[in-house]
Formats: sequence, C-alpha cells, structure tokens
Amino acid sequence: MPYAYLAVTLVGAAAVALAYRPIRHEPFTVLSFTCGWIAGELSFQNIVWQVVATALFVTYGALDNWAGWLGLAVALVDWAGLAGLGLSGLRAAGVTAAALAEVRSEAFPVPEKPTAPTWGRWWRVTRAVPFRSRAVEATFNVDYWGDGIRRHRLDVYRSRPAPPDGAPVMVYIHGGAWVIGDKREQGKPMMFELVARGWVCVAVNYRLSPKATWPEHMVDVKRALVWVKEHIAEYGGDPAFVAVSGGSAGGHLCALLALTAGDPEFQPGFETTDTTVQACVPFYGVMDLTSSPEASRFGSGLVAMLEKSVMKRKESDHPEVFRGASPTFRTRADAPPFFVLQGSNDTLVPVETARTFVRRLRAVSRSPVAYAELPLAQHAFDVLASLRCQATTSAVGDFLEAAVTAARRAGGHGTDARAKSI
Repeated sequence: MPYAYLAVTLVGAAAVALAYRPIRHEPFTVLSFTCGWIAGELSFQNIVWQVVATALFVTYGALDNWAGWLGLAVALVDWAGLAGLGLSGLRAAGVTAAALAEVRSEAFPVPEKPTAPTWGRWWRVTRAVPFRSRAVEATFNVDYWGDGIRRHRLDVYRSRPAPPDGAPVMVYIHGGAWVIGDKREQGKPMMFELVARGWVCVAVNYRLSPKATWPEHMVDVKRALVWVKEHIAEYGGDPAFVAVSGGSAGGHLCALLALTAGDPEFQPGFETTDTTVQACVPFYGVMDLTSSPEASRFGSGLVAMLEKSVMKRKESDHPEVFRGASPTFRTRADAPPFFVLQGSNDTLVPVETARTFVRRLRAVSRSPVAYAELPLAQHAFDVLASLRCQATTSAVGDFLEAAVTAARRAGGHGTDARAKSI
C-alpha cells in the first residue's frame, strides 16, 4: 500500500509539473496538454479527490513505511501546486478585464467592471461539466444545407422562460483538428452565458477530414451562416447581428469566416450571398497553417497532418493554398471587431501564432481588436465550467454586447442585448 500511494502521488505531481512547465516538442505535446489541462482547469477538484484518496490510503496502511511518508510529502507539494493553478484561474478575470480596457471607448462601450456571470454560478463551476439548465431551450439537428448529410446539421439554443425576439446571434464552430469533434461537445459555457443574457446561439457541424478535403470545411460553415441569416428570425434571432466563435480548428474557421466575406473560393454556388459577420471571438485558434516560424514552433506535425489528411497536397507544391487558408495572411481593414483569447502554456497552438495574428490585424483593422493571453492556461480552457472559463465567458459577453451597442449606434440595426437571468 505505501508504494502504491507513492506511485499515485508521483503521477499527480507529474501532471501538475506539466501544467506549469509543459513540454512543447512532439511527440509529447498531446500528453502535456492532457495532463496540464486537467490539472489546471480542475485544480480545486483535484485537491478534494486527492485528499479523500489520501485519507483512504492512510486508513489502509499507506504510512507504514518510508514510501508512504514520501508519498505524503509529494502530495503536499502537489496540493500547493494545484492551489497555485487555481489562483491563476481566479486571476483570469483581471487579465480579460485588462484586455477589454484596451479597446474600451465611447464608440465601443465595454463596461469598466466585468459583468457577474449569469449562467456560470459557483455551483456550476464546482461540478465543471457544463450541463444545460432547464431554462435553455434547444432545437437539435436542423439541416442547414437541405441535403440530408448528417454533418450538415446545427443546434439552436435560446432562453425558455424569456423567448427572445430580435436578439443578437452567436454561431459557434467546434474544434478537433478538422478531423474530429461535434457541435455537442464544445463552447457550452459561453453559449449558455449568452443565452442567459438574451442571445440566440447556434452550434454547427461540418464535414471532417480525411473524408472532407479543404476547403469543404469552410464551405460548410459558410452555408451554415447563410442558413442563420435566412432562418434565425424564426427562433427569435436578429440576422443583422451575427457573431461567430470557435476553439482551436473552430477558432481557425471562425476567424477565416470573419475575414473572407464574399470570397468566391469558399462560396461555390452562392458567391453573391451575404456572409458578413459583426464580431468574431476565436479561442486558441490555428491562425497560421503554414510552416512559418511562429506556426511551426512546436515541430512539423501540424503541416504534415494538414498535407496528409486535410489539404491532401504538399505545402511546397501549393504554398498559396496553405497561406490562403491562414487568417494571419487574410487580415483586412474592414474586419469586424475581434476578441482573441489564448493560453500562454498552450502546447497544441503556439502562443506566438496568436500574437502574430493580433499584431497583423491591429495594424490594418478599423475595428477594435482585443487580446487576452491567459497565464498558465492550456488548450481547451473554455470547455469545462472552470474558474478561468467563468472569467472568459463573462468577458466575451461584455465584449459582444459592446459590439452590439456599437453596431446599433452606427445605424446597422436595432438589436440590443438584453440581460436575462437564468
């Protein structure tokens, strides 16, 4: 029993160590992400279950020899590290507030104090898994293309006790390296928070590689956007204000969507259809699909995967395809307002990628570009209802409501976000 306890505590300590000092080189990036993500986003929950486990180990003789006592010492250090990770989650609210302060103006009225979360209350954070409350009405598996293909479906979320009318709309695109993932798995805390504030949210699926070949993924999300503009009023949404968001590969797709309105390459058969959006919020998005120094900092794995499964062509033979698919090289003056969120310890998407994208976009865009770089945050920090996620979802809500107000003042439409409590 003492040796088993020591082994368990060493595993836990290794996960905490990876949360602080992730391995940024292949083939260890995915392992580093998994360990750091669980330790970082569920730090206080980890302390609780480890304390309980320690009590059980001690009851059954874990401290009968030196190995058990060493295990206890390791556990105490582990818990201190977890507490530090938890505090970094608490401090995320200050990081996002500072990011929004940089874009606050009379024309873009972000509140000076963060709005208290409406959906993400403390008891939802303690259980971490973002279950939908009874106050959120969902319509599942709407066919946005009309071709019966399973991946061409979307879900619509809106308030049940206060049905919206003319509400701003958020379209969320899931991640998964363009090869896995589903609309049911990601973005829930943010969408539920927005629904609580009176928004209508839409989560979309799209065809995945290796069956799908680029740019079919992008064509699909453009078609989903077209459906939203044509039909979201039936669900209480305002098609004149549509924001878009996503994480990882979804962050890439949402950013590219926001920067390529009307691009015929991504709109075959509907080239003249309006595909503009009024705001974009990419989480840890893959902004550069090329082998540039920023994008390839962790190795050649991304480009190799893209060449084999997504693009199905070599970058060396078709550099224009990889560059044209990269939001970093698509920045433009008429881009909508952007709020980019990135973890400093992300081992799947280098933080340098986000910094370069933001720098290039700020250099040309006439709209606000906010950037929050979250200390010690790994990839997927917004998937679970953690303390960090609570801060980011609240900040995103404040940013988007400022975007709505700015658009309304500019005479684009009459939508206003109405805060409603669930």
